[in-house]
Amino acid sequence: MNGEDDMRRVADGDGLGRLGPDVLRRLLEATVAVTFGLAPGELVAPTRRTAPIAFARQVAIYSAHTVAGLSLNRAGRLFGRDRTTAAHACRVVEDRRDDPEVERRVAAVEAALRGWAHTSRGPCGEAAR
Repeated sequence: MNGEDDMRRVADGDGLGRLGPDVLRRLLEATVAVTFGLAPGELVAPTRRTAPIAFARQVAIYSAHTVAGLSLNRAGRLFGRDRTTAAHACRVVEDRRDDPEVERRVAAVEAALRGWAHTSRGPCGEAAR
């Protein structure tokens, strides 16, 4: 990612990174679960579960990192995973975005999260408290 993309990511998801971890995790769970047709609780299961659930969790971790701007450590911790698992999740999602269906779903999650970040701001652009 280049510097311009990094700046855009932080600007677009700024309100999300300021949320408490529980609120952010629930927002990510709900958004990803709806997009992937899953129950939100399935994403935080301590085991890998099925491949579709594992991939949806990877999208949630990826979104926490790329849209909300969380470090890999924090993004992984939201879902009970470590930094290396979060880094792997980001690589997997990036690699799979070449598939049009995966791209559509990931883009839908990103758009929903960015939309929430923008609607959570006050009239002068500050994050709502």
